[in-house]
Amino acid sequence: MDSEISFPSDGLTLAGSLHLPDARAPDQRLPAVIVLHGFIGAKDNSYSEVVARLMESWGYAVLRIDFRGCGKSEGRRGYVLCHDQVADTRNAMTWLAERPEVDPKRIAVLGHSFGAAIAAYTAATDPRFAAAIISCGWGHGERKFRGQHSTPEAWEKFTAMLEEGRRHKQRTGETLMVSRWDVVPMAEHLRKNLSHLAQTVVAADTAQSMFDFKAEDVIHQLAPRPVLFMHGADDTVTPVEQSIRLWEKAGQPKDLVLITGTDHFPIFGNDSRGRDILKGWMSRYFPAEAA
Repeated sequence: MDSEISFPSDGLTLAGSLHLPDARAPDQRLPAVIVLHGFIGAKDNSYSEVVARLMESWGYAVLRIDFRGCGKSEGRRGYVLCHDQVADTRNAMTWLAERPEVDPKRIAVLGHSFGAAIAAYTAATDPRFAAAIISCGWGHGERKFRGQHSTPEAWEKFTAMLEEGRRHKQRTGETLMVSRWDVVPMAEHLRKNLSHLAQTVVAADTAQSMFDFKAEDVIHQLAPRPVLFMHGADDTVTPVEQSIRLWEKAGQPKDLVLITGTDHFPIFGNDSRGRDILKGWMSRYFPAEAA
């Protein structure tokens, strides 16, 4: 079962969905996972919801949230900054840790894509998180963008957009809004995997925030808490080297899994390998039943 909830974050009201397994006993405190959606996406009808329902079926309490400015949460549409989303994740942790259904010492975070970068940074810098799962994530914004805009022409176009965003704000005091596909390109056939609530217009400030964000600079602070890096080996959205570099910089215990034949959404579809890998890792490092 899941229920719609809300929680405060920096003066805004954010939306969430709290999943509790039907088999939960009265007064039982469960391990929990906070699930973070991707780039200007949403918690509903999305990769986040699929993952949340999987984990609920495995016996975990799960909180999936809409970041500020996304989905059903308050905030300016399409205007998301990386460190604002870090704050939202920390505030979600504060809310969830106070729930009587949850063991506050056993809360993990799982993020996908943009949400994975936020999960990596937040878990590394907030000792309340017991574990982290980083799905198709990134740790170095500039290098990620260079991989996504890989030709000289594409890179020139992207950096010109960033420069125009800065000039536009200086000239008008307003934020330049641009197409999400000009920031993070995605093949047409993959777009069907996005939530219907995902936005198509984003602030140039958001792209600059991502460009400057470096979760890989802090990921070593996560140890000795466990971390799993999962990535589609054929990811055409987020370069695979981003997970490899994060894994290299992380401390033990750490695992890196590249799933052959999968793109940016390795949990979706008929191929169960991603789901099996995730379940096996959690059973070992973050089991639903306490030892």
